[in-house]
Amino acid sequence: MSIQSLGVGSGLDLEGLVGQLLEAERKPKTDRLDKREEEVEAEISGLGQLKSKLDDFQETLDDLRTEANLKGREPTIDNPTEGIEPFTAEASNSAVEADYQIAVTQLASGSRIQTADAVDGGFSDTSDSILSTGSGSLTFKAPEEDGGGGTDSFTISITDTMSLQDLSSAINANSDNFGVTSSIVSTGTADGGVKLVFTSDRTGDGNDLVIVNDSDIAELDRLSTVRSDEVTTTADNLSPVVPAQNAKATIDGIDVESSTNEFENVIENVEFNVTELSELEADGVTFRTSKLSIGFDNEGVEKTIRDFVDNFNNLNAEIKRLTKYGDSDLEDDGAFAGDSMIRGIQSGLNSIMFSAVNSSELGGLFQLGIEFNEDGDLEIGSYDKFGFGSGEDRLKEALTDSFDEIATLFTDETDGVAVNLYDFVEQYTSYSGLIKSRENAAKDVKDQLLDDREQLELRLMNTEQILRDKYLNLDLTVSKLNQTGSALFAALGSA
Repeated sequence: MSIQSLGVGSGLDLEGLVGQLLEAERKPKTDRLDKREEEVEAEISGLGQLKSKLDDFQETLDDLRTEANLKGREPTIDNPTEGIEPFTAEASNSAVEADYQIAVTQLASGSRIQTADAVDGGFSDTSDSILSTGSGSLTFKAPEEDGGGGTDSFTISITDTMSLQDLSSAINANSDNFGVTSSIVSTGTADGGVKLVFTSDRTGDGNDLVIVNDSDIAELDRLSTVRSDEVTTTADNLSPVVPAQNAKATIDGIDVESSTNEFENVIENVEFNVTELSELEADGVTFRTSKLSIGFDNEGVEKTIRDFVDNFNNLNAEIKRLTKYGDSDLEDDGAFAGDSMIRGIQSGLNSIMFSAVNSSELGGLFQLGIEFNEDGDLEIGSYDKFGFGSGEDRLKEALTDSFDEIATLFTDETDGVAVNLYDFVEQYTSYSGLIKSRENAAKDVKDQLLDDREQLELRLMNTEQILRDKYLNLDLTVSKLNQTGSALFAALGSA
């Protein structure tokens, strides 16, 4: 008999009765599954949020555990006139604190070569042909930029149809061009005509551009510095109008030079780049000096320390949110209220944070101005709580008097605060760490809950069938009794 016919024979609401019995069976089990699933979802979400904050904190620790980030040197330059900045400077962490008086007296430059006046065998117009007949080539050469002793070069083929303008364009467009720029300048006079100007970016004394007349054709002598079989310029060839030259400067009165505008280790562990000449004194001869001071990068290190405090507090706030207990029955507990793993993270961080660092004269974070406040967060306090000066005072004193000890405090391989904190956090955040294991376990529970729901529905389907079979028999029995009673009443009525 179909589901729709249940109760038809008896007139009883057997369909509703089966539904009520099934709901009574389903609800407590479903409620338990819903509650457990809600707890697991909250756990997975909370683990994700916790790991995100731990990752942010670990990124800060990664910067702090690197000595180079805490031993920076900061060059400052005091120029005699605002707006005139002859050089910029950088210093490595090994640079010595000192002051230098520097003047830039010459900038490094490449060589410049130009063709002769038209009246002296040069060119009258940009359309002038390079060769009257035949073909040849010019090779442009200069020392390698890295100073390795080699030579860079490229070659331009010349034909009798190539004009001066064509040659200039071919030089600039050559894919092997190592730094030669070709340009045409019109003198505006018949005698001067037009000049083809070659400029090389290879700077430094002796690094002049060489243009080789590969074919030894006389007409190409007016565009070259040497012939193929020559090693020096001859009277028939061009010479650099401006030879390549070194950059020159004085440091505390000592003359120094560089083949480029970059001076490396002229001052030990300091690099400075010259960009313009220093000003001249009133005599028009003496160059005015700028003061270069190499000092500690206090500002950068202070920012790193304050970022450390802020990121720890962000992590601590998340831990407190996840582990809080509701103040009343109306307020839910955090996802990890009373959780031993989260308590272990919090206590482990606090323990490492204020352990003694014997390798640093500072001894610990307290001497750096960092302390816990009454809410359990870190702070660099603005007033004296313990008779050792305020946190701000202790931080300034450490930056001024114990700059390199700050790096040791955080980066010592044995008991550096950042090193040990990083390793501790790594136990939880790594791919095989404790949080990942916990997430995997929670996801397994979630999968099991899905299986439990499926099993519950299967059991309820079986229970429903049993109930329907039971009440179907009842329905048939009552139906038969009703039929028998009706027949009996009918017989009695006719008697």
